[in-house]
Amino acid sequence: MGVAAAGVVMGASVANAQESGFSPQRHASDAWMDELPGGHRAWIDTSYGLGGMEALHYANNILNANDNVDGGEDSDYAMVICWRHFATALGYGDEVWEKYGELFCGAMQYQHPMTGELFSVNPANIADGNLDHGGDTIDKMVGRGVQFALCNAATRWYSGYIAGETGGDRAEIYQEFVDAAIPNSRFIAAGVFGTTRAQEYGYSLLYAG
Repeated sequence: MGVAAAGVVMGASVANAQESGFSPQRHASDAWMDELPGGHRAWIDTSYGLGGMEALHYANNILNANDNVDGGEDSDYAMVICWRHFATALGYGDEVWEKYGELFCGAMQYQHPMTGELFSVNPANIADGNLDHGGDTIDKMVGRGVQFALCNAATRWYSGYIAGETGGDRAEIYQEFVDAAIPNSRFIAAGVFGTTRAQEYGYSLLYAG
């Protein structure tokens, strides 16, 4: 009921903006949003570990429904998962998870839901149906064409946090994270910034978590 009502309000707001002649500004930093192919656009936003894992499952469900209901293909969708705030660590590869996994899990407030185990590899890429992505891993979603937007502001925060906990160099750790970014990903200035801009490019917004 509340979701439907919110959708009506959003739709009315967009219609009013169009009638008033509002036209969103365009910037080179956002151009990639308009360049992704697909007749449907979806942006899944999330900020903590649980939601970050669920976002993968949501993306998979949307693509499956498009196939089952409309006989569509994955290429019909410009699909972006935005990992921001604490969920941003899910956008880093195992090479940094092996070093900092316990600290990531603590910050994300995420552990194995069945065992309580903390992870030394990226849980978003573990093919375990008991995890909150339901087995819909990063690799699986990359294979289906899903893109990932990673929060650079959170990445800088993480580098400072990890440096403080380990005695490491903040700049070097930041570069580790950048170098370890998962496939189909790009860093955006801030996840909240990208999420608002995406709606100006016609992306439907879904929050996971």
